Amino acid sequence: MNLLDPNMIRLHHTGSGPAMVLLHCLGVDRHLWDFASANLSHDFMLLTYDLPGHGETPVPANPYSIEHLSEQLAVILRRSQVAPAHVVGISLGGLVAQHFAATYMDQVDRLVLVDTTPRYTDDLRQMWAQRAAAARAAGVRSLTQELLKIWFTPEFVAQDPPAVRYVRDMFARASGEGYALACKALAAADLRPLVQKIAAPTLVVCGDQDIPSFLDSAHWLAKNIPHARLEWLSPARHASVLEQPNAFLRLIRKFLI
Repeated sequence: MNLLDPNMIRLHHTGSGPAMVLLHCLGVDRHLWDFASANLSHDFMLLTYDLPGHGETPVPANPYSIEHLSEQLAVILRRSQVAPAHVVGISLGGLVAQHFAATYMDQVDRLVLVDTTPRYTDDLRQMWAQRAAAARAAGVRSLTQELLKIWFTPEFVAQDPPAVRYVRDMFARASGEGYALACKALAAADLRPLVQKIAAPTLVVCGDQDIPSFLDSAHWLAKNIPHARLEWLSPARHASVLEQPNAFLRLIRKFLI
């Protein structure tokens, strides 16, 4: 079996039209994008799947890298015969999308990068090691309160809407080992040398109250990807598409249609 066997991935299709791949972030699953289905499936064929160690996809037997996730996506799209496709990724999914767009340029039509970075700061790289250890020792559930403060504004958490309940439930059920392996991949990633190779028109989206390093990364990506522009979601933190779904859908429709 390959390091990340594409046969272990179950690809889900919704709607019809040009293909759009939606890549989720760490600790949750493909259902992160459910909010977009009713709106976008009239004009696009939405493709979603669970990244390794998340949702219905088994935990890999060995560590992997962002490059491996990108290679896996290339095989999935090739087998589905839907390329080129629009590729949308948030956070972890955004790193996969960056690598994929820079490496498999002929398979990407347009690119949307949400609350993501090409490389984590040294402090955050150390943080990933700490989170991986905590997830293995006490489960992802033990990180919930800390993560909710990063993902959502305090006002949004206090309202306890379905989006917050979804994230809380996913953290409670997430695989500690699956989470830890993804942490390792994120800590090791440095995509800065690649991003200037991205040829696809690119929309960079970020919550206006995300942590400073992601705000900086949003500006950096918009400046260094040749055909990129930057838009903000407000008020929103790291899970900006969940906190401001309607605003995000307006942005992506304007960009793609």
